[in-house]
Amino acid sequence: MGDPRYRLPGGGGFSLDTHQKIRSCLVLEWNISFDEAMDSAHSVEEWFVPLSEEKRTLREAYTELLAFGLKQEDIPLIIQMVENPKFDLPGIDIFHGSTDLRTHDFIHILLGRGVMIKDEAFVIGFTMGSTNRVTTTEERLFSLVTQYFYPKGYQFTSEDLQVYRDAVRLAYVSDCQPLAEVNFDSFLDQPLGQIREAIGLEVNLLKAYYEIEAKRYPHILECNRNLFGF
Repeated sequence: MGDPRYRLPGGGGFSLDTHQKIRSCLVLEWNISFDEAMDSAHSVEEWFVPLSEEKRTLREAYTELLAFGLKQEDIPLIIQMVENPKFDLPGIDIFHGSTDLRTHDFIHILLGRGVMIKDEAFVIGFTMGSTNRVTTTEERLFSLVTQYFYPKGYQFTSEDLQVYRDAVRLAYVSDCQPLAEVNFDSFLDQPLGQIREAIGLEVNLLKAYYEIEAKRYPHILECNRNLFGF
């Protein structure tokens, strides 16, 4: 399921506040300039491929995301342990719908979400829910871990968890394929609209929820751009 919400060249997460972002860069002594940090922060906040986009290929959209994305090894270990299937115990899925970072980014694109925190909460929740195997206990455990045990800057707030839970339930309603199991490599050069249709992602269902999310969080950027182009 997982990459962190906030990305800069060379890796590392940061909070939404611009001053905190810059301060984090300086404290961690990343090998990037102040201007590069600001440009990348802007990219993180603004980047998304809207759900209305049908003609761009998955490869084209993913190439854009790679410009400021993290590598798998840059992600804090506890997040990888929770969200990456390579850390699963044999025969035991503690959290259903886990994916590697590349697959997770593909799902961001197809759901029409950016890489801000509520985008992340939605993508993780929808991916988990699409398995139709998430129990109430599993949902509560994941919420507990992301809210209290993830590193600062990666933790979900109560609002983020509401988006996550909404997405789990929305995916239950959807008839889409389990997204963590889709072989996206076979779709790389196909247009996004065609891929959504092939894997059963209902655009109208997502649109209906995005309208609700925008009304619920009118002050949040990533909740009010998802209907762009419709």
